[in-house]
Amino acid sequence: MRSQTHLRRRSRTKTVLIPLSKPPPSLLLHSFKTNSRLADTRNSVLITGTSLNGIGFYAAQVIAKYAHLVIITGYNSERLKLSRDAIQNEVPGANIRLLTLDLSSLSAVRDAAAEVNAYAEPLHIIIHNAAAALVPLKLTKDGKTERQIATAHIGPFLFTKLILTKILASSSTTYVPRVVTVSSDGHLSASAMNFNLFRNPEAEPKSTLGFTIYSQAKSANILFVKELSKRSGGRINGYSLHPGGTYTEESIETFREMGAIGDDGILKMENYDWKTLPQGAATIVTAAFDPRLNDLPGSFLEDSNIAADDRVAKHCKDPANAEKLWEVTEEVIGEKFEF
Repeated sequence: MRSQTHLRRRSRTKTVLIPLSKPPPSLLLHSFKTNSRLADTRNSVLITGTSLNGIGFYAAQVIAKYAHLVIITGYNSERLKLSRDAIQNEVPGANIRLLTLDLSSLSAVRDAAAEVNAYAEPLHIIIHNAAAALVPLKLTKDGKTERQIATAHIGPFLFTKLILTKILASSSTTYVPRVVTVSSDGHLSASAMNFNLFRNPEAEPKSTLGFTIYSQAKSANILFVKELSKRSGGRINGYSLHPGGTYTEESIETFREMGAIGDDGILKMENYDWKTLPQGAATIVTAAFDPRLNDLPGSFLEDSNIAADDRVAKHCKDPANAEKLWEVTEEVIGEKFEF
């Protein structure tokens, strides 16, 4: 799974954000300093998509300074080791556990979930950050699902369902576990949900553009946590977010296709809003830990705040879409996700 592609073309109108009760003095560390639970040595966090020097990696590195256990996942075990070593070099003594997880394969997801369910620790926070390459329509190896959709939504949906007991085991009278999905403002490019892309992708045109699929996958990220929060009846708080335009080596071709990089390979700084990788990771950290979000499950965040209403597409606010996506995904995985 590759690093996320998150980019917004700069406009004359400044994005308006709905501030939380107090603006964070430090986007990356505020949540830790204001949340006493992070001093709790029992805190366990699982984050997907932690390739070296991506936003998931940076989020894991910061979280590792405070959490008792950080589980990093990826489909390539050797690359996982590189990420672990880099985190432990920066945070000596960090408790990092590796989990091989290929979210594009439902059988691999089941194997990884079985491994997680054998852990002694409960899971307080799940961060779904992994993403597949942004390419035209491409089916998974089993030919049943589209690769981007599988990696960004169907795999995470099944994984969350299978480890639900571990997540709920961390709840208490003072704490509600969280599930976070890293979405993108790219979801705004979709005008409606195309559920056929989720359950019958082989019937879709082979020429379907990668960004068209991406916008559907990122819409699903938003709808999933909204419906998860609702169906859990307050037992899980779900949040989604746009981390901002973050540049990595793996995203060069994608940005070139979008016109964000010139033929000379230089970023077009004047036309787009860019963030450093730590800045992108900051909103992930906020969604995962900030206690000011406790009473706002289902929220979509941007710049470590709740995004303005017009930053969430109409189709992602529709409860009927959230419910239908849940049911369609259940059809795809072949089992019910119930509490």
